[in-house]
Amino acid sequence: MRPASVVPNRRHFLRFLAGSPLFAQAFAQTSAPRIASAKDALNVMEFEELAHLKLPPAHWGYMSSGVDDDATLKANMAGFKRIQLRPRRLIDVSKVDMRTELFGTVWESPIFVCPVGGHKMFHPEGELATACAARAKNALQILSTQTSTAVEDVAQALGHPPWYQLYMPQRWEDAEKLVRRVEAAGCPVLAWTIDGLAGRNLENAAKLARNDTRNCSTCHAISPEGAALRSPASAPMFKGLSSNAINPPVATWELVDRLKKLTTMKLVLKGIETREDARMCREHGVDGILVSNHGGRATEDLRPTIESLPEVIEGAGNRFRPGRRRARPGYPARRAAAHHAAMRYAVDRPDHAGIHQPGRPAVLERCEPAVSCPE
Repeated sequence: MRPASVVPNRRHFLRFLAGSPLFAQAFAQTSAPRIASAKDALNVMEFEELAHLKLPPAHWGYMSSGVDDDATLKANMAGFKRIQLRPRRLIDVSKVDMRTELFGTVWESPIFVCPVGGHKMFHPEGELATACAARAKNALQILSTQTSTAVEDVAQALGHPPWYQLYMPQRWEDAEKLVRRVEAAGCPVLAWTIDGLAGRNLENAAKLARNDTRNCSTCHAISPEGAALRSPASAPMFKGLSSNAINPPVATWELVDRLKKLTTMKLVLKGIETREDARMCREHGVDGILVSNHGGRATEDLRPTIESLPEVIEGAGNRFRPGRRRARPGYPARRAAAHHAAMRYAVDRPDHAGIHQPGRPAVLERCEPAVSCPE
């Protein structure tokens, strides 16, 4: 027979367990119904679940994974959890002004749409849908060289030319043609991404692409490293160029000087993570910096972007205010204000997850809580 004390002790334990907040949290997580559409999302992280359910494996892998073991991607997320806020009270928050000025243009908030290629993988209207959402919110859009929609068409949908992110063609003659085309389209800023010159290993994206049984050859092929090799029809910015090969491994700061002489557009370097490179930007007359590790999709350096920010600010000095690229969704932009910098809060992967949902405004609609929060 069991001891008489076993039954009451078990009852006491079950009562304790039922009243535990950890048990309640676990129950809520397992019992909470999945959202049915983008309009039900309470934050941008909830787009991710919907996108994962609906996207084919290769497209999901392209959007969600980083390089190597995804460790830098995860470190980017974890970095924000180590930042604390010191909130001040009784300061009149009845009229919160989040407007931000960049190169003479005023935007409604510091939230902007990062350059990510191939929007038509996620929505039939591609970058045009994103442009319509950005226009509705008066948000800055940076268009990728790997766009599936031409810059001229995006400018029309956006209501003004976007900033343009440059993947440098490997031949300088092609780079000249591309930059002149972008400048002719009216783009005010050229943001050269410099963190992919050594190539990258998109291991998890390659694994997911192997599980995709669709025939994607008319749109793109997948390299052994997991990168999407786009066909000419799906890469309109390479029209008229000799090749779609990008990221010359021989690039040095001399190319920065050549770009400055080639164009009157403002030149921003995207991918700066150290004070030494920030000083080089200053010395070579760069107009702006995007502190970025490509969302953990360039180099597996295990260093969160947010922790690179202070030393880049130090290296940049007072010549210009460095911006910062958000690596993943889910953390308030106001946390970054702890570093006393002029911050820029970017939307990249939630843009892709949101654009996959019905309705153009879904891309930026759920950023509204961040827009209304005082920093």
